[in-house]
Amino acid sequence: MRQVILDTETTGLSTDLGHRIIEIGCVELVNRKLTGRHYHQYINPQRDIDDGAMAVHGITNDFLQNKPYFADISKEFMDFIVDAELIIHNAPFDVGFINYELKLLKQSWKPIADYCRIVDTLTMARQLHVGQRNSLDALCKRYTIDSSQRELHGALLDANLLARVYLAMTGGQATLFAEAEANEVSAQQQTETVVASHIKRVNLCVTKADEAELVDHDKMLQVMAQKGKCLWLETVE
Repeated sequence: MRQVILDTETTGLSTDLGHRIIEIGCVELVNRKLTGRHYHQYINPQRDIDDGAMAVHGITNDFLQNKPYFADISKEFMDFIVDAELIIHNAPFDVGFINYELKLLKQSWKPIADYCRIVDTLTMARQLHVGQRNSLDALCKRYTIDSSQRELHGALLDANLLARVYLAMTGGQATLFAEAEANEVSAQQQTETVVASHIKRVNLCVTKADEAELVDHDKMLQVMAQKGKCLWLETVE
């Protein structure tokens, strides 16, 4: 199964205000393993970046002046993600921006969901960790994933971190439970082996009651029956 972990950075928070994508970062998973293939591109948005957004990702207007437009990279980008399962944290945000960019091209592009299945890891995290913080930083801490290099947001860096969070979130616990179960089975097998070997080493002596002892036993049961119920007599009857 081919999956692509995707993240974007933008000039602001809403396409309704004409904000655009300025960075795309993707990393590839095949059969739940990182392949080393990735897609990364800075994009000239043809507009200024909001100060608030710049404080988050640190990308400046000057830096993007000589970068390609989305129209220049759209085919290369879509070729990388088509037919993959897209793993995105807070998917409606990134998908909304990508669909907005595709629509601005006025070409034959359809919404991105027509090309890829989309999985939102924020929704997954909220279901797994109800009432807790589920930002990417919070999930990295929860799953002990090193995010010390993440002083600012960056699409490719965040995509790499999200890939590790996704693998931990969807497979880590199962792996731990499987290991614990295997250890438990192993311990049980060892105990059974020790007990079995001990039984083999011990020569058990079985002594049966003689006739006099059986008579005394029966008398005792009768005495118990006179004082109340005697379960052993009821069992015999």
